[in-house]
Amino acid sequence: MSASAVGALRPRTAGSSPVSGKQRERVEWRLASSFPRTLDGIYGVAEVLAARVSAMTEGAFTIRCHQAGELVPALQVMDAVQQGAAEIGQSAGYYYTGKNPSLAFDTCIPFGLTARQQTAWLEQAGGRDLLRAVYADFGVRNYSCGNTGAQMGGWFREQVATAADLKGLRMRIPGLGGKAMDRLGVSVQSLAAGDIYPALERGAIDATEWVGPYDDEKLGFYEIAKNYYYPGWWEPGPSLSFMVSQRAYDSLSADYRAILEAAIDQAAQVMMQRYDCENPRALKRLLDKGVVLRRFSDDVLTQARAASRSLVDDEAAADPQYRKIRDHWRAFAAESTRWLGTNELAYASFAWS
Repeated sequence: MSASAVGALRPRTAGSSPVSGKQRERVEWRLASSFPRTLDGIYGVAEVLAARVSAMTEGAFTIRCHQAGELVPALQVMDAVQQGAAEIGQSAGYYYTGKNPSLAFDTCIPFGLTARQQTAWLEQAGGRDLLRAVYADFGVRNYSCGNTGAQMGGWFREQVATAADLKGLRMRIPGLGGKAMDRLGVSVQSLAAGDIYPALERGAIDATEWVGPYDDEKLGFYEIAKNYYYPGWWEPGPSLSFMVSQRAYDSLSADYRAILEAAIDQAAQVMMQRYDCENPRALKRLLDKGVVLRRFSDDVLTQARAASRSLVDDEAAADPQYRKIRDHWRAFAAESTRWLGTNELAYASFAWS
């Protein structure tokens, strides 16, 4: 065997490249995020992506990250990708259900899948392919950006003992959760992260949800509303998305596409890990500051579940594409829940009691 053949068989170290940075084509992308830089659990994942892409191309492929409002407003990220103002966006599919209601499944459905189930449905059971067909209508190619895990039920100025107490309440809550709350008599508002505290402070809203203790502490909601409710039934396992311009993706070489997708996979793992590490510590700090932890009553949960299911069924009756995704999602949910509800629930119910 020749020396050159031996060299060809010699394994390369992780992240190495057969082509030097000087010889590689230079690519510069802009990333528009729906989230502020201060929320490192979410926005930080975009920075991880940019760092990994740069490292794997020796600086030839760069992604410049822009926080919410820097390049485009927080809730216009998908529009920016569609229009070419950014090659990639970091956002949540359910912010854009006005474009297509099926995009809610890309994030989460109330009383739906846990983080593990949502990831399994998207990446292994065919959910990603179903949603990719939806995004294709807008010139967007969707990828997972990570999952926050089960979210909290939010911050309320006053206690909510029954579903009747929700009527007339002004609350910041997006997606299908917001539509379900609307059916329960809540006056729903959709606000970007940076707009929530001022609205709560001046009394424009009576309650708000965001993610969980780690982010909520940073955003300061506890300074105004002391009642912290759980569980966040509308977001039991919400996944965020990287939204890539199909045109920009098509312009990449095959190796750059592979690098981008590998970096996305790596970055998406960070979000859940970070929240699982930081949420317990943040919750303790919040409780030490006088926050009162409250569980939603069975009355609230029962009526919210009924409203949520009827909402999904109404959408399915009106839209064949939505119905196809819902049926696929429900079949997976039933099968997955039978398994996890048997084994892991039994363990958790005993071990955590």
